[in-house]
Amino acid sequence: MSKNLSQLLGQAKKIQEKLQKMQEEIGTKTVEAQSGGGMVTCVVNGKQEVISIKISEEIWEERDKELLEDLIIAAVNEGLNKSKEMLQEEMAKITGLAGMPLPF
Repeated sequence: MSKNLSQLLGQAKKIQEKLQKMQEEIGTKTVEAQSGGGMVTCVVNGKQEVISIKISEEIWEERDKELLEDLIIAAVNEGLNKSKEMLQEEMAKITGLAGMPLPF
């Protein structure tokens, strides 16, 4: 095996190990998103899982089901987007490929 190929395989193994460690750590990191000026708050982890949703007392007083549904959807979508951005930032630290979109 040539020296260059051996070095390339060694680098690939190091990147793979870093990616595996990052995947384990990213599950513990969270992002928070809000909609309706904080009426609905959503927390999402790096594994794209919704951890919690909080609804303010103010929205319950409104008794507007459609508004509540829209605010929940907006908060969850924003949380998922922030989580994807966080994951891309972590990947860029490992690979050095900032701005490269990840397949989801």
